Amino acid sequence: MNRNTRINALLLLVVAALAVLPLVLGLGEGEKEPFAGADAQAETAITEIDPDYEPWFSPLYEPASGEIESALFALQAALGAGVLAYYFGVRRGRRQGELRATAQRDSGGTGSPAGDSEGRRN
Repeated sequence: MNRNTRINALLLLVVAALAVLPLVLGLGEGEKEPFAGADAQAETAITEIDPDYEPWFSPLYEPASGEIESALFALQAALGAGVLAYYFGVRRGRRQGELRATAQRDSGGTGSPAGDSEGRRN
């Protein structure tokens, strides 16, 4: 395995461990909603401290159920990941194109791909 493959495998294992460890270790057992988001936990803490607290703002859109809210959040995360992946793909493609153009220019414009010599083609 080359270095990049090992790094990717290690990162995949770390992500899998982060997803599985809270479930295996039983984090959140005994709570009403064991894996509630930070917003829900903050709301609970605030109402315990000050029961008369009035929020400054109200949501623009309140989904009908928690499942719809989760689906919208997942959609938002997927769109964000897609935009980031597109950006990094375009950036890498431009860099590779510049390297190929530089290699062609340096080799006298023979039209051979970067790094290929006549001896290696056969």
